[in-house]
Amino acid sequence: MTSVSPADTISFERARPRLVNVARRVLGNPADADDVVQDAWMRWLHTDRSAVRDPAAFLVTTTTRLALNHGQSARVRREMTVAPSLVDAVDADADPAAGTEQRDAVELALRTVLESLSPSERGVYVLREAFDYPHRKIASALGLTEANARQLVARARRHVSGGRRWDVNARELRRLVELFVAAAQTGDLAALERFLAEGDSDVRIAA
Repeated sequence: MTSVSPADTISFERARPRLVNVARRVLGNPADADDVVQDAWMRWLHTDRSAVRDPAAFLVTTTTRLALNHGQSARVRREMTVAPSLVDAVDADADPAAGTEQRDAVELALRTVLESLSPSERGVYVLREAFDYPHRKIASALGLTEANARQLVARARRHVSGGRRWDVNARELRRLVELFVAAAQTGDLAALERFLAEGDSDVRIAA
């Protein structure tokens, strides 16, 4: 790391508000944006700043690349964890001693579903990914056409990896977790289907 002059620090601090705005536009999450700007600062410290002609342009480019990389990593993590967490919840051979840990994983996965999917998308996603419903059965349960169910499943799979779009009502999340766990344990999905079919439920508040 090269020594940092007062001028180098001033250049970064002058650019910081712009960097935060760039990172927030890319990521949509203030906490993640702050992390990215901190990473940009570390990159700035380790850069040969004497070779940088336009510090602001350099920092904006660096922040944009870091934010895009961070966003891609987050999408990959969601793709790898959301559906498997739901599938594990319906594993009849799961160790009962792991019940609390499993429920926590289900709650985290369902929170991600509620944060990222519309009411119709969340219904088809849960029934398809967790309970392996065929598209025809999803359509019947949620009052859709089979073609629409297929489209919504594909759309939900894209959106669930795309980051938070909604704030979640904690009471409604608890209710969904209860219904989901009960359905997984008993095999009776009627109550869960009814809940998921309520497309106008205020489970989420627009962020």
